Amino acid sequence: MSYPGMKDLKLKESVIFERSREGRRGYSLPEEDLKGAENILPAELRRTDLDLPELSEVDVVRHYTRLSTYNYSLDHGFYPLGSCTMKYNPKINEKLVRNPQFTELHPETPAPYAQGTLKIMFEMQRMLAEIGGFAACTLNPSAGAHGEYTGIGIIRSYFDKIGDKKRKKIIIPDSAHGTNPASCALNGFEVVVLQSDEHGKVNLETLKSLLTDEVAGIMLTNPNTLGVFESDILAITKMVHDAGGLVYGDGANMNALLGVARPGDMGIDVLHYNLHKTFSTPHGGGGPGAGPVGVCEKLVEFLPNPFVVLKDGLYTFNDSDNSMGRVRSFYGNMGVTLKAFIYILEYGKEHLGETAKNAVLNANYIKACLRDYYHLKYKSDTLHEVVFDDSEMPNHITTMDIAKALIDRGYHPPTVYFPLIVHGALMIEPTESESKETLDEFIEAMIDIAETAKTNPENILNAPLNTAVSRPDETLAARKPVLKWQRGE
Repeated sequence: MSYPGMKDLKLKESVIFERSREGRRGYSLPEEDLKGAENILPAELRRTDLDLPELSEVDVVRHYTRLSTYNYSLDHGFYPLGSCTMKYNPKINEKLVRNPQFTELHPETPAPYAQGTLKIMFEMQRMLAEIGGFAACTLNPSAGAHGEYTGIGIIRSYFDKIGDKKRKKIIIPDSAHGTNPASCALNGFEVVVLQSDEHGKVNLETLKSLLTDEVAGIMLTNPNTLGVFESDILAITKMVHDAGGLVYGDGANMNALLGVARPGDMGIDVLHYNLHKTFSTPHGGGGPGAGPVGVCEKLVEFLPNPFVVLKDGLYTFNDSDNSMGRVRSFYGNMGVTLKAFIYILEYGKEHLGETAKNAVLNANYIKACLRDYYHLKYKSDTLHEVVFDDSEMPNHITTMDIAKALIDRGYHPPTVYFPLIVHGALMIEPTESESKETLDEFIEAMIDIAETAKTNPENILNAPLNTAVSRPDETLAARKPVLKWQRGE
């Protein structure tokens, strides 16, 4: 059986130093251009021996081209990563942001000479606020977790201003993203864990028991990391507000609500957006990202400085006296913001909701096709992602085995072992941009793994079989990583 991207042979590529042959060159320099070069640097700063590999041009090109094929990318195929979506990134967006008028604009440029970029930032603040149902928005945070930190900092500043010093606790459901507790701790808050109920949701009675006058608020992901929408969201936000607290919304899963529902209308006071997820800009490999934060009216004065305003017909920066302060140098990751801005304009207000609807449809299609082959701990209806687990896999097959077997079948593995409340979790999020044909091929591969686990488990336990590296000693690799090549090794 053949799958997209499946390799027939193990690929092997030695390091470039091992391919080196003395005297081989990929360049030539005229002798006359080198005359006097020895006088450019003082003798004590000159190297007498530069240990670089010696190869021809074609050897260098082929070496790095072969290495590039080892990397899986969105241009190769489907990323089923749950909660860390790698979705379609329009190529036109990549081209537009490379316009020199953006890339060569110095961040210290006076406002009168940067009106085009400042207008985009102003409009982006306005559009994100409208999309989320908020009064205002900042573009400053550099990533999702940075947006969390900023949002909780805004909550801290609010309680500092009103003088309620005893509110030092934040409630976080056990289904939250892993960075939520860190964002609270860095802002000086104590985390109170709220256990999810049997449906994977917030239990109102449990929440009620935790709401004391020491609670500053709740940090809620909705839909949560199980893909489950908190159907009692209006009751949750009312309970927290009645207790004197604020509601933080983790917007990492905003792509399930985009253009369909607004967190601000649900009683959320502050929320971060992942531009590098919901609005398509790539974040594979750890960055870059952007985590703008939207706030309700009473929190606007606490937004981080500076923010863009329109004053007397001129776009400029403004500061607030009650701001939580600065959260980074300059004004956010402009390249990511610009791509997200273009993405919003491409869809327009009328069609932005199609992204969420298709994301939910695709995820539920995968769920319906695979639920007879993989176990679902929580049977609740889900939106943009689905979390299976390995609890019913035969022959001691684990989630990690399934992930490695997917590599053999030409796919990047889904998110594994998260959320932590599902043992052996296998989290799949197809996004809105994948076709039914792509999903059917992925589903076929997943079913094949489930069937092979019964009939030929060794094939799964030894996977991947068609890669340059198969089953490394992961513990040894983590504790004693080999980070550089040593001659003679």
